Formats: sequence, structure tokens, C-alpha cells
Amino acid sequence: MRQGMSPSDIVYCLLTGLFVAAAVHGLRRGLLSGRTGWRARVDHLLHAAMALVMAAMPWGLAQAVPAAAQMGFFAAAALWFPLTAVRRQESVLRAQVRRLPQAAGMAAMGWMAWTSRSTAGPSHENLADGPAPARHLAHSAGDSAIGDVVVTMLVLYLLGCALQSLTREMPALRSTADRRDAGTERDLYGRFWDGSMALGTVIMLLMHH
Repeated sequence: MRQGMSPSDIVYCLLTGLFVAAAVHGLRRGLLSGRTGWRARVDHLLHAAMALVMAAMPWGLAQAVPAAAQMGFFAAAALWFPLTAVRRQESVLRAQVRRLPQAAGMAAMGWMAWTSRSTAGPSHENLADGPAPARHLAHSAGDSAIGDVVVTMLVLYLLGCALQSLTREMPALRSTADRRDAGTERDLYGRFWDGSMALGTVIMLLMHH
């Protein structure tokens, strides 16, 4: 007799749908939008790549790409956002702070790729990822007190970013200053995707850990 879907399977399906939609949004903005500069295009394409990997993670499909390659890619992506924070109407430091949520999301992806090296089981993909000492080190990092601290900090920060992005335009939850700084429809659209991706990353971090 065929068993139904488990609650975790339902969550994974919902997350996959969210991440696929976010990937399509990122690809469309990165490849088809003619009004954005090259830096914004790279931002959108990085988010699309992140969303595609997260859509594949619940089903084990992300293991087709070596963990070391994922770690290197997302580490570089995490550095990209603060290092390219150049704004004309504000200081570099303030621009970097604005791009920290994106950098934190990429760092969370790199962390999950690092710790997943030890949890995937003894398959030939794991053997290709690296020797046993490296996998043991990743396992130790994910299960140690340091790993708990890293995950907790990422979860709390990304959760805060998600709530800020998703609730900023709710009249009852906005301060007077926020009301004066109300954004355009495009800003609302972007904040929705930013908040949704941050919230999805939090859920993936918790389920992965």
C-alpha cells in the first residue's frame, strides 16, 4: 500500500516551489532586464544560482556538484556583495550594511555545503569530495558548539532580515519614518523576494542542522 507524503516532504515541496520561482525571477532580472547595470545583473544571477541549489538540496540533487565547488562559489558570492557596495548617495559602509543580508544568505549556503560533506553517506560522490579526514572535519564543525553558534547567528540574522523585508509595508507595523520612506511597487516586489529567500534559507538551515 502506497504511503502518503510525510510532513517534511510537504515542506520540501513548498520550499522547492518557492526556490524555483525565485530562480526564475533572478534569471529574468539578470538576463532580460535592460534597465539595470552590470552589478545588479550579477546580483540577480547569483541569487538565481542560490535558489536553484536550494531547490535541489531537499532531494539530494545538489550532490551532483562537488561540495568543494559549492563552498568556493558561495564563499566568493558572499564576498561579492560587500566588496561591490558602491553607492553614489551614501557612504561605502552604509552601502555594505545594506548588502549584508545577501552576503549572509550566501554564507549560509557555503556553510550548508561544508557540513553536508559528512552527512550524505558513503557514496562515490562523497569520495570525490575529498578524503575522510576532511569529511570528519566538516562533520565536527557542523555538530560542535562552534557550529551551533554559527547556525544560530545566521538563523537569527536572516530571520530578522526576512521579517523586516516582508512586514515593512504593513501599515500597522511601520514606524513614522518608514511611512515617509515608502518604496515604489518595484521596491515592494524586490523586498518580497528578498524576504522570502531569507525565510526559506532559515528553514533550510534549521532542517539541515
